[in-house]
Amino acid sequence: MARRFLAVLAVALALLQAASAKSWLDKRFNTDGTVRTGYDASGQEVVMLNLNQQSGAAGFNSKEQFLYGEFSIQMKLIPGNSTGTVSCFYLSSGDDEWRDEIDMEFMGNSSGHPVVLNTNVWANGDGKKEHQFDLWFDPAADYHTYTIIWNPENILFKVDNLFIRSFKRFGGLPYPSSKPMRLHATLWDGSYWATEKGKIPINWSNAPFVVSYRNFYANACVSGGACHAGSDSWMKKQLDGAEWGTVKWAERSYMRYNYCDDGYRFPQGLPAECSRY
Repeated sequence: MARRFLAVLAVALALLQAASAKSWLDKRFNTDGTVRTGYDASGQEVVMLNLNQQSGAAGFNSKEQFLYGEFSIQMKLIPGNSTGTVSCFYLSSGDDEWRDEIDMEFMGNSSGHPVVLNTNVWANGDGKKEHQFDLWFDPAADYHTYTIIWNPENILFKVDNLFIRSFKRFGGLPYPSSKPMRLHATLWDGSYWATEKGKIPINWSNAPFVVSYRNFYANACVSGGACHAGSDSWMKKQLDGAEWGTVKWAERSYMRYNYCDDGYRFPQGLPAECSRY
C-alpha cells in the first residue's frame, strides 16, 4: 500500500514539475476575457479561450514586442458548428490605421464543412493581401501546429510541417519591417465576415465556444533588445524547391481565395507584387 502511494505521489510530483517548467501563459502574456488554463497528461499547459454571448471576446497578448522572429503554437479548434467564430494567432503593431500585421485566422463553419484558414499581411495599414485555404483535416479533432516566420526578406506561413505561403519583400513596396509587433491569440464573434462572407452568423445556442492552445514557441528579436540564440535558422530562411512544392500543392488543392486573382476587388489593377511572383 505504501509503495503504491509513493508511486502515485511520484507521478503527481513529476506532472507538477513538468507543468511548472512548461507554464508559459502568465510569464509571457496578458489576458482578456474568459481564459482558463489546465494541463494535459504530459504536463503541457493548455490555455482555453472561451466565447459566449455574455463574456464576449477572449485572448492573450504578449508582454514583449518583437521585430522579426519565428512563432508557433498548437491549436485545437471549436468542434461542431462554429459558424461566425474567428480563432486567431497573429502579430500586430497596434490598432491604428497605419498598423503592420501578420494574420492566421480560422473562420468557423457549419458541421461537416471545412474550416477556412485566412492568411493576411498588413503593411502601413494596407491589408488586402489574403490567401485563404480550406483545411485538409479536422482541426477540432486534435492539436495541429501553426507557424509564422517573419524576417527581412519574406513572411512564411506553415501548417504542421508544410509551408503553405510565402509573402515576399519587393523593393519599393510596403513590407512590415520597422514597427515592433505583439503576438496575440484571440477568439471572437466575426459574424459580419467569417462564414460565407457573413451570410451565416454565430449560433449562440452552441456556446460556449472553446479553442485550446498549447506548446507555444518563439525564437525572436525582442524590440529594444537582443535576438535569441539560434536566430540564424529563421532570420535568413527562404523556401527551397521542395518547400515551394508544398506551397503549390496547397494552392492547387485547397486554396479558396487569392487576392491576386480578384480583379473585381481591384478595378484599377492588381497590387504590384502580384506580377512579381
